[in-house]
Amino acid sequence: MSKQRFIDLFDELADDLKQILLDYKMPEAAVDWFHKNLYYNTPGGKLNRGLSVIDTYAILNNTTADKLSDEEYKKVAVLGWAIELLQAYFLVADDIMDQSKTRRSHPCWYLVEGVGNIAINDSFMLEGALYMLLKKYFREEPYYVHLLELFHDVTFQTELGQLLDLVTADEEVVDLDKFSLDKHSFIVIFKTAYYSFYLPVALAMHMAGISKDSDLKQVHDILIPLGEYFQITDDFLDCFGTPEQIGKIGTDIKDNKCSWVVNQALLHVTPEQRKVLDENYGKKDDQSEAVCKQLFKDLGIEKIYYDYEESVTSDLRKKIQSIDESNGLKKEVLTSFLNKVYKRSK
Repeated sequence: MSKQRFIDLFDELADDLKQILLDYKMPEAAVDWFHKNLYYNTPGGKLNRGLSVIDTYAILNNTTADKLSDEEYKKVAVLGWAIELLQAYFLVADDIMDQSKTRRSHPCWYLVEGVGNIAINDSFMLEGALYMLLKKYFREEPYYVHLLELFHDVTFQTELGQLLDLVTADEEVVDLDKFSLDKHSFIVIFKTAYYSFYLPVALAMHMAGISKDSDLKQVHDILIPLGEYFQITDDFLDCFGTPEQIGKIGTDIKDNKCSWVVNQALLHVTPEQRKVLDENYGKKDDQSEAVCKQLFKDLGIEKIYYDYEESVTSDLRKKIQSIDESNGLKKEVLTSFLNKVYKRSK
């Protein structure tokens, strides 16, 4: 129900954006292209980030999403769709950089017939679209500048994470000496945790009027390590999960990814095992991948992960319990995020 209500609003926002192009007297062919870009790249994912803004706002107001008035729901949902547009911008650009073939079970946008490098500009337009929506719906709000700053800051943070990822894990030149757990931590915090975990909650807090620096720091200090834990689980499942379980074929080993799994392995290998890893990691063939996976099993990476999971979640629960709720912040916001991540298998 709540997801469908969110999806239904997208048509209205797409019309808002289309109207901006019409007001600029853009030719019909260009308007149609932008419309196709919007629909191909934005609403097709899980929409977890956008829905998290709505759920967080509802919790902060002691209600549920389905009890919000149409006007209030629409406003907070615009913030949710703004994150989804940001996500679409990142993914369109990311797929070009990685030369990926599919996204959400469809060809990547740049591979769609007739698109090609136009996708670079299309990614910019997806980012620009989110600011047009913020201007239309929030320009008169006292927290408008805070919303703009949040999106600008988080976009730059994500791009920093992407930069370190790209220069650390070159698919053509495998050099495991470039890897480290510190680099991995930076990459996942900046590339994933800020925009996937902190941004949805911070946006909802501003709209709910809970915007003291001390409150934003409280959620930051829990959501950033929670986002790191989320990505470490992703890395673990990419190697140890089955395609049926995770809904895709893991490619981190073949793609020479600076993943948590290989960084843990590098801490525990003997010189002989390191030689095996150097010879097989980042190779595109199934046999080399199987050799790496067996080595990771031999090193006990699974137990290391499960010990880490219990340690980090125990620490996060303690932090959540010590949250100061005096300004309207709710522990339930953070508990709900942790519950979605803990012991997930996909």
